[in-house]
Amino acid sequence: MLIKQVLIFDSGVGGLSVFQDVQQQNPYINYFYLFDNAYFPYGELEDDFLITRITELLLSFLATHRIDLIVIACNSASTLVLQVLREHLSIPVVGVVPAIKPAAQLSKNGVIGLLATPATIKRNYTTFLINKFAANIEVLKIGSTELVKLAEEKMAGLPFDQKCLQKILAPWLLLQKRPDTLVLGCTHFPLLKNEIANCFKNKVQLVDSGKAIANRVHQLLGEQRRGEVSNQHRAYYTKPVVTLCETQKSVALQRCFLTYGFISLDYYRV
Repeated sequence: MLIKQVLIFDSGVGGLSVFQDVQQQNPYINYFYLFDNAYFPYGELEDDFLITRITELLLSFLATHRIDLIVIACNSASTLVLQVLREHLSIPVVGVVPAIKPAAQLSKNGVIGLLATPATIKRNYTTFLINKFAANIEVLKIGSTELVKLAEEKMAGLPFDQKCLQKILAPWLLLQKRPDTLVLGCTHFPLLKNEIANCFKNKVQLVDSGKAIANRVHQLLGEQRRGEVSNQHRAYYTKPVVTLCETQKSVALQRCFLTYGFISLDYYRV
């Protein structure tokens, strides 16, 4: 029986937060990680361009790799391209969407915060989730691309700017009645859980979609043949390294992916 192979896809390294949950629940699987840093961040791109780019990139990757399931580990992409991808592909495609429902159920004071990219904040699907699952809850929103970049810098080994994070969260931190539950509506943000929690004087619950995605992958692929946990995971990026600064960042990312169990990080030429 062939070992199942799963592709985790994102615009940057944020999908590692999803990979961690998926791999923990599904350890007997080979994982590929593809991040499209040539067009990072996705939250600033036009919808039509994003749909075309992601579709062409994934079709190209699938032409040269045996993949049984794809996880779109990006909220900005998932709320836009899932239906299009499912029309083009015969394998399951699992998306990540903001965890509005569990956050609304967990909140004690009736105020939750949605922290996401500007693109995810404005998506019709996000509005649908809020209207369906949090109609009686006050939902505060912060859309930030800067926070995505802070997560990327942290994973590349650069010093973390806590003051910048506090400035981003200031609209909530200055409120008399702050949200007691935060929806981390971008896969980059769980990588900053401790830093985000430290901005709040009172305890705040942080909710993301990682475990739900892991459960869905398990449902779709079923119980895997037990044996040695796979250690053949490979990662790819789409922007060629040119400058010295990019080389240094690439070396730092190599170390980062190594800590997550990947044996390689290579340039993928589309």
